[in-house]
Amino acid sequence: MTTIVQQPPPTPTPTPPQITLTVPSTSIHSNDHTGTLIIIKTLIIPIITRCHAGYFRITLSLCCQTLLWKTLKDPPENAHAYRRILGLFPSTAFLLLWSLSLLILTTLSILYILRCALFSNMVKTEYLNHIGVNYLFAPWISWLLLLQTAPFLTPKTVYYLLLWWLFVVPIFVLDVKIYGQWFTKGKRILSRVANPASQLSVVGNFVGARAAAQMGWKESAMVLFTLGMVHYMVVFVTLYQRLSGNTCLPTVLRPVMFLFIAAPSMASLAWDEISGTFDFSSKMLFYLSMFLFLCLVTRPNLFKSSMKKFNVVWWAYSYPLTVLALAATEYAQDTKSSFAHLLMLLLSALSVMVSIVLMVYTALNTNTLLPPDDACDPTNATLDPINVSSINLDSSLESSS
Repeated sequence: MTTIVQQPPPTPTPTPPQITLTVPSTSIHSNDHTGTLIIIKTLIIPIITRCHAGYFRITLSLCCQTLLWKTLKDPPENAHAYRRILGLFPSTAFLLLWSLSLLILTTLSILYILRCALFSNMVKTEYLNHIGVNYLFAPWISWLLLLQTAPFLTPKTVYYLLLWWLFVVPIFVLDVKIYGQWFTKGKRILSRVANPASQLSVVGNFVGARAAAQMGWKESAMVLFTLGMVHYMVVFVTLYQRLSGNTCLPTVLRPVMFLFIAAPSMASLAWDEISGTFDFSSKMLFYLSMFLFLCLVTRPNLFKSSMKKFNVVWWAYSYPLTVLALAATEYAQDTKSSFAHLLMLLLSALSVMVSIVLMVYTALNTNTLLPPDDACDPTNATLDPINVSSINLDSSLESSS
């Protein structure tokens, strides 16, 4: 007989007690604050520290290119056949270029304002650098050029006048400081600090004079033009006498030499607007620009070493070529000869082609657009590499945790 032994039922495994954790709201806010600081430290701060005033070369070129497109798309009634052909370009292309210029200029301006607020010592170093100080004019020149191409503002409006004052006053203040240093301070006199970038300081006066003349403010235009013209002659003679042995310009910055073309071309346009006609003075400045252009383009080996690796300084080619094309446009309209209009077409095509190539190169090299060891950054020549922790973000992280 089989005996059936009943197994005791299995003892149920005790369920571990459920523990409810209550996270204080202050911890959540602390983590959010910490994450925000980490993002600022790793992404935004390096961009601000590396975005020096030299990056406004891009906006100088784009804004001037916008002015060229606006000039060509609105031919006068008695324009030559070549000029009327260029007027067939759609207005949409101009509006897109103007919008792109506004976007990039606004972005760079915001970044540089943050640089002034957070790293004032770096801005001071740019001001003390004999090359970097000249690019402090570039943002104001860019805004003045963009103002002259605005599709919704005319020179006779109050808003145009207010914006003109907003952009011209900083140029005048910089003129007083820099021109005064050129002939009063021993270490910063012009003969010691002169370099091709010094011509940007006079270009700002010519751009402001042209905008003032468009408003009908001829006296203000004459003041700015006189300041720019007198100092341009001094700068030009100084550079002409010592440029062959000039050691103030690194090899990578040799494209800046194209500013030799920009200054007389912009002066030609400014005087054309002041006098109301492209007279002998404007033509002489235009002829000087053409001569300097030929002197530079016939010496490609001079720029060969600076073209081995992409750098934002390449944009120094575009702005002077565009200003020269603008001056050629006014010259062709005055002479009305087929040769002058053919020259206008060639220079305009070259300017547009160079600008498009630079846009493509910049888009393909965005990862190296803000290098940490940029040789063109004035702060790298006089300051150690920037340590982001120097702005006490680490202590903020510790206190928040």
